[in-house]
Amino acid sequence: MIYLRLIWAYLKIGLFGFGGGYAMLALIEREIVGPGWITEQMFTDIVAISQMTPGPIGINSATYIGYVAPGQYSDAFASPLYGVLGSLLCTLVVIIPSFVLVAYTSHLIRRHRESTVVKGIFAGLRPVVVGLIASAALLLMNSANFGEEMSQVIWSVAICFVAFIMVYKMDFHPILIICLAGVAGWLIY
Repeated sequence: MIYLRLIWAYLKIGLFGFGGGYAMLALIEREIVGPGWITEQMFTDIVAISQMTPGPIGINSATYIGYVAPGQYSDAFASPLYGVLGSLLCTLVVIIPSFVLVAYTSHLIRRHRESTVVKGIFAGLRPVVVGLIASAALLLMNSANFGEEMSQVIWSVAICFVAFIMVYKMDFHPILIICLAGVAGWLIY
């Protein structure tokens, strides 16, 4: 049944999604797009919508995918009630492992924060998180985000480069960059 498969997928995402939402994207994409519950284009849209709405990307995407996936899986589950049930299940399942792990380990970490073992664990996790975030960046560099025609790719890369320079070198506020990039995209495309 689709709900058991969603629960299993989001249990894995909740247990192994270290480093926040961007670090989870590769795992989410593999677990959700891989079985065909949503398309690559829908996944790209989910990432964009999750970034525009308040809350963590992992939880926002779990809520949305839980709503959409049952209807994509079978027409028998196309009712909004099945979507709401999927949303609740996916959201709870992605939250519960993190909650339990944080509740259990926070006491131990606080008590042993000067331990070389704990310091070594965090030192080992940092490069992994950076790698997972880089993986998410590469995952989102697809035709759904950059277009299929060469002129679209060039414009998309130019907007990305200018946005990066404006935030990193010129210290523009990220919200202003988002608005300007949206206007540029509207004018260009």
